[in-house]
Amino acid sequence: MIARALVFQPVLPWWLLGVAAVALLGFTGWRVVAERGRRRALLTWVRRLVIVALLLVVAVRPSLPGGSAQASVAQLNVFFVVDTTSSIAAEDWGDGQRRLDGVRSDIAEVTSQLAGARFSLLSFDSTAVLRTPLTDDASAVVAAADAMNQEVTYYSSGSSVSEANDLLAERLTEARQSAPERANVVYYLGDGEQTSSTEPESFAASAGDVDGGAVFGYGTEQGGKMRVFDGYGDEYSTKEYIQDRTQPGDPDAVSTIDEDALRRIADQLGVPYVHRTADTSVDAAVADARDGAVASDEGRADSLIDLYWIAAIPAFVLLLMDVALVARALGEVRPTRPQRDESGPGRGRGRAATSALDAARPDGGARP
Repeated sequence: MIARALVFQPVLPWWLLGVAAVALLGFTGWRVVAERGRRRALLTWVRRLVIVALLLVVAVRPSLPGGSAQASVAQLNVFFVVDTTSSIAAEDWGDGQRRLDGVRSDIAEVTSQLAGARFSLLSFDSTAVLRTPLTDDASAVVAAADAMNQEVTYYSSGSSVSEANDLLAERLTEARQSAPERANVVYYLGDGEQTSSTEPESFAASAGDVDGGAVFGYGTEQGGKMRVFDGYGDEYSTKEYIQDRTQPGDPDAVSTIDEDALRRIADQLGVPYVHRTADTSVDAAVADARDGAVASDEGRADSLIDLYWIAAIPAFVLLLMDVALVARALGEVRPTRPQRDESGPGRGRGRAATSALDAARPDGGARP
């Protein structure tokens, strides 16, 4: 068994407790010595000496370290990193909806469950963009996510799943330096499809500043077709699907999820991977952050197991005994009643008056 050192949390400054200890222990100790010849009085002052000692133990509040205290949601920075490449428009979410609809829904649910945290939204396609810096206005982040759309199809030239790596690392470092006591939680939302010819970079450099979160994967193995996006998204926009011009006949392109790529990103960030579907909740993936299990090294405080109650219980019992004994002793004190003069009221008063006058005389009432 590993011994744990006691921690003291005095209710008063140490110097004041020292003065009180010397005064109270000195007085009660002196009374114990003074009453050593009278057994009943000796026991009374020994009991009071023990009470004083126990109360001093309570006052210094001894404790033992007991693990990590629960963190507050208000101490979280939550970063959403969203894939907005053309594949995020694949229609294999729920009942033929776009993956982007699932992304928006999940961002709204996460912000709702982590109400009180600060949120930031980053997106990436051919370039990474900071859409909202850290803010405690969750509705602003949800609105930005609702306004977010896939990249313009005509400008698409291939993208990497790690395109936001540098921007995320920069924002995490800045957040850690400005408020080291706040935990950084990252939710990466994408389908893992790599359309760039270059090998994706690792997110491992960001892992040191990531305290929790998850990688959310969208899409199916069967995949889904993607509509062309011209940048307007109105009734005059094209309704055509993106075509795969690498195949004979230019069929409609189909995007499928790459869970292996998403799991690698999750491992690099040090967070779990979660495959998202329209009929499931993000509750399990958000539980740690919501319930206080996520904290930064600076914000993680050791909780303490108080031990003062061990001394408080016997002190309270002894104090009750002392009060009861004092109350009983006071009850035994009876006022002395004046004796009645049976010779009559008048004579009685006369004798009393005479006695009082005699006592008041300088010679003590002596008669010649």
